Amino acid sequence: MPENFAEQGEVIYDSRNQIRFITAPDGSELCVKRFHAPAFFNRIIYSYFRPPKAKRAFENVQILTDKCVKTPEAVAYILCGNKLLKESYLITKKSTLKRNFYEFGDGNIKGKEAILKAFARFTAFAHEAQVYHLDYSPGNILFDQVNGKWQFEMIDINRIETHLNVGIRKGCSNFARLWGTEELHRIIATEYAYARGFNPSMCVEIALHARERFWRKRPHAFFVYD
Repeated sequence: MPENFAEQGEVIYDSRNQIRFITAPDGSELCVKRFHAPAFFNRIIYSYFRPPKAKRAFENVQILTDKCVKTPEAVAYILCGNKLLKESYLITKKSTLKRNFYEFGDGNIKGKEAILKAFARFTAFAHEAQVYHLDYSPGNILFDQVNGKWQFEMIDINRIETHLNVGIRKGCSNFARLWGTEELHRIIATEYAYARGFNPSMCVEIALHARERFWRKRPHAFFVYD
């Protein structure tokens, strides 16, 4: 894989890291993420003191699966380097879910309220299972309708917490990175509160405050400012 990665499949994301869809020799559809080589200091950290991102993500797949929180099936991880880590790769099965939360970035949620409420319940279930995604951003949430029901998956799961109780403040703040209007956040926070037995007004207040605090210093062309 490391020797042939650049010539294989279709690039779907290309920044510091690169993601490709690749068809394996047996016909399996795979998603391969190449993590860039860390800076020198981090190479030492990831080589001797902390598991590399690819390994953490691979191991987190099994943790989420055991907790019944959906994420694409893990296949393998690869660590490159001699004494110090260079590049690393995470290989998973390609998700069958075609949509992600970037589609809400234009602010249009008309007719999509059921999706947002189902997503809130999915998140509530994950939090009840002590799964907390630290980068709960639009590209890391896949969804689609399967057999008449909305299904969701978390991806990019090298940065998650899986052993802490998620209370109202932590839970309602988890939506801050989502692009969209205040109304989108109100719908999600209200349904999340109902699913977890929280006070809806308090949950909405926490969610909107977290949203405003996160985006105040992060102006983005695709974010809808109210």
